[in-house]
Amino acid sequence: MRVIGGTYRSRRLAAPRGLATRPTSDRLRETLFNVLAPRIEGAVFADLYAGSGAVGIEAISRGASLVYFVDSSPAAVAAIRSNLAALTITSGFQILSSTVSAALRRLTERSRWSIVFLDPPYAADNDYAGTLSGIGHDADSLLTPDGIVIAEHSRKMLQPLAESYGPLKRYRVVEQGDAGLSFYTR
Repeated sequence: MRVIGGTYRSRRLAAPRGLATRPTSDRLRETLFNVLAPRIEGAVFADLYAGSGAVGIEAISRGASLVYFVDSSPAAVAAIRSNLAALTITSGFQILSSTVSAALRRLTERSRWSIVFLDPPYAADNDYAGTLSGIGHDADSLLTPDGIVIAEHSRKMLQPLAESYGPLKRYRVVEQGDAGLSFYTR
């Protein structure tokens, strides 16, 4: 796994040990950031269920002004810290060792995000619905007016993602291999 573009291009990243984390593939990250290219410079970015932090680090590499990494796994948080240290990234991020739902409650009044990326375990259908509903419920306080939410998911989900979650409406789906990206905005 490596950083695809920007300041840290081609630098290697480590993933947490074990099978609990499924990193977003290099190819899917490249597709994601090709779509996000016009929005990323100066963005406040949330990497929810961050795992290795690869998506958030890619955002930093491409010019995001602030990235929130959220994961409840100690191994994932350690991998994020290790990857940031290996790249000598010392600012422009916050790491929240917390469940995503707790982080959303805490951050509602702190910061408004331009881009939210979420990638729970593919089998965690309830996490998708709960997180997207939570963001939709607090969209006015969590998202900038033109903010977007992207969910990475399996193309073969047992419970497909809904077209809308409160004011969040899906406007685009990109599929690649076994994975898909659903894009939501208000």
